[in-house]
Amino acid sequence: MTVTSVHHDPDALTLSIRAEFDEPVAAVWDLWNDPRKLERWWGPPTWPATFVRHELAPGGEISYFMTGPDGDTSHGWWKVLVVEPPHHLEFHNGLANESGAPLADTPFMLMNVDLREEPPHHTTMDVVTIFPSVLAMEKFLGMGMAEGMAGALSQIDDLL
Repeated sequence: MTVTSVHHDPDALTLSIRAEFDEPVAAVWDLWNDPRKLERWWGPPTWPATFVRHELAPGGEISYFMTGPDGDTSHGWWKVLVVEPPHHLEFHNGLANESGAPLADTPFMLMNVDLREEPPHHTTMDVVTIFPSVLAMEKFLGMGMAEGMAGALSQIDDLL
């Protein structure tokens, strides 16, 4: 089932993606909690991720890189703000240099992940990205963020 909607709202500065899974909420949460599982779906299908640091706790830091089909890498970071297993996660997300440090001249986003379970064992996941400005939203959407996130989330069914 996976991705059921992708919507960006320039007035609210958001990109909202909904995905649905025929699995209990705990199984879907574990895909965020376990870095080895997270790297099997985070990033577009042709840009698999490798997580080098994964501290999924308030104040924790997460760093990763994605490797493209030609061997190019793109690095990213998260600063974890809220963790409420197995239903809610909030973090800042941005681009990083090769050592995992945030790029100073690049805006970061706030990401909210909400998981809801409906009987019997059906989970809805909403991932809402909030951009700091219209310019930042246009930049990231122009880089293919909506398609990349939808493609990434579409890989989850195979892991469950």
